[in-house]
Amino acid sequence: MKKYLKEIEIAGMLLIGIGLIIAHTAGYDYGAWPCGCGILLLLVSYLYKAFHWKEYEAENRQNIWIIVICILIIFIQFLIIKT
Repeated sequence: MKKYLKEIEIAGMLLIGIGLIIAHTAGYDYGAWPCGCGILLLLVSYLYKAFHWKEYEAENRQNIWIIVICILIIFIQFLIIKT
């Protein structure tokens, strides 16, 4: 599993990017599936690194900040859409 973490992360990010492109061109219903699969792949990678904290401590701290920023961006987008 350890040697495939980078490939899993890249595949997850590619699927999220593909899902975003599909969502903007064909509709959100079609783009949600690739985005969801990409998020699940990233979750698998993040969970593996979380359970092996000492080995991936620097990356885990960076991932935590990335997740917090993404949550803030989503929250702000929901506020903008509601108004």
